[in-house]
Amino acid sequence: MVLLMVPPRRTVDPDDRENLYDQLASILRDQIMSGELAGGRPIPSKRDLISEHGISGRTVDSAVEILKREGLIETRIGKGLYVIPENERR
Repeated sequence: MVLLMVPPRRTVDPDDRENLYDQLASILRDQIMSGELAGGRPIPSKRDLISEHGISGRTVDSAVEILKREGLIETRIGKGLYVIPENERR
């Protein structure tokens, strides 16, 4: 039997001096850059991010806006938020 050790997922830390939305943007950015969130694929839903990180919807919205400005994610009308493929980023 083979046991795989999966590292714990990084989450926001309310005791950190950095804003929660900046922390979430950093987590998602790292997942995009590592390929964990692949180009052309959706990011987790707002509801999932709220649940996973114990944050407000407004915090998620702020993090999403940061990543949109950085050209890492885009809104697809009627579908949600998607990672922009690396070869299409500005």
